[in-house]
Amino acid sequence: MAATTRQRSDRQRPISPLKVASASFVGTAIEWYDYFIYGMAAGIVFGPLFFPDFSATAGTLAAFATFSVGFLARPLGGVIMGHFGDKVGRKSMLVTSLLLMGVATAGVGLLPTYETIGVWAPILLVALRFLQGIGVGGEWGGAVLMAVEHAPPEKRSFYGSFPQMGVPGGLLLANVVFLSTTAIFPGEAFVEWGWRIPFLLSALLVVVGLVIRFSIAESPEFAEIKEEGTEERIPLVAVLREHPRQVLLAAGGFIGNNTIGYIFMAYLLSYGTKTLGLSRGTMLTATLIGAVAWLAVIPWASRLADRWGRERVLLLGTGGLAAWMLVLFPLVDTANPTLIVVAVLGAAFFLGAGYGPLASLFSDLFAARVRYSGASLGYQIGSILGGGIAPTLATALYATTGTSTPVTAYLVVVALISLGCLALIARDRAA
Repeated sequence: MAATTRQRSDRQRPISPLKVASASFVGTAIEWYDYFIYGMAAGIVFGPLFFPDFSATAGTLAAFATFSVGFLARPLGGVIMGHFGDKVGRKSMLVTSLLLMGVATAGVGLLPTYETIGVWAPILLVALRFLQGIGVGGEWGGAVLMAVEHAPPEKRSFYGSFPQMGVPGGLLLANVVFLSTTAIFPGEAFVEWGWRIPFLLSALLVVVGLVIRFSIAESPEFAEIKEEGTEERIPLVAVLREHPRQVLLAAGGFIGNNTIGYIFMAYLLSYGTKTLGLSRGTMLTATLIGAVAWLAVIPWASRLADRWGRERVLLLGTGGLAAWMLVLFPLVDTANPTLIVVAVLGAAFFLGAGYGPLASLFSDLFAARVRYSGASLGYQIGSILGGGIAPTLATALYATTGTSTPVTAYLVVVALISLGCLALIARDRAA
């Protein structure tokens, strides 16, 4: 009885949607910072440090393969935390995911290399990356639902975009830290031990994130489900029974944005430095500029989505993304820093327009009692088929052909797949 009274009191207490959305942004940005510094390190130092017996290209492929392991773990994280998020609560899973991510990331920073412990070094690297994947797999659904379920109906896309901004926010933070670290510890000093600093810094950031997350209240929609006792016994089974089409279309609708996002965030750094011979600072700076633009476009596009309709904005953003992929690598291949910035700015604009409103759309595809499980599953399946294989496949395509043309074709195709899935979602919702 006391618990029920307390839940009612929490639901009646005025809660600022902006406070909840801002907390979702901060926590998500910290988790994605952890995730992205791994991708950057994989493109720069993990090959020689953890796979020294391989050639330069094979070492990069192996390093990006460990990067992909995190994506394989993400649906597992989505399933586990989605289950408890739909039964226990959104807030508790957000705290759990942040702790798991922080421990795994700091562990990478402390990990001995192949030279010190031999084959155990890449084994432990893969294990820690797997834990990162579980953490971020459970993060997205909870952060999005906390923001969307606290928001007024007419602003669900805007407030739902705050955890979406955590992606470029984390990328921005990761780039600033990596750029600063490479400047302070140039050359061999960075390869020997400077690369560890961004990973160890994660421990401090996680503490900040935990303080913020403990300060927000549980989602009012979940509190109502809990009070009425209408939780699903096994949410995943209910999702697959009631919403299989929505799960598949959500996954397909996310493939293009996620694939291109990880080419933008992880592969271009490796491609620019190792293939085009550009400096690490040049590529990090270009990515940094793109991340700022991406961060700015997400809330702007999401505000438009609340006015014009989510489906319309998402279709325009994804269609533009498919078209821009035709010029992305041709511009980058000029090795002209100005044209590279133009290339990433165009990609960032369409990535933001096609990503921000996805949060509220995916949330509204599923009933509240299975929403954490459904939204997480669709999103994380899309992440495996998209970003999970993108850097590895792009590296292999270039190594096989010696040209970026097949990479361009790959990016256009996945963007068109997403455009088709989003069109089907729009048709279903209009019916």
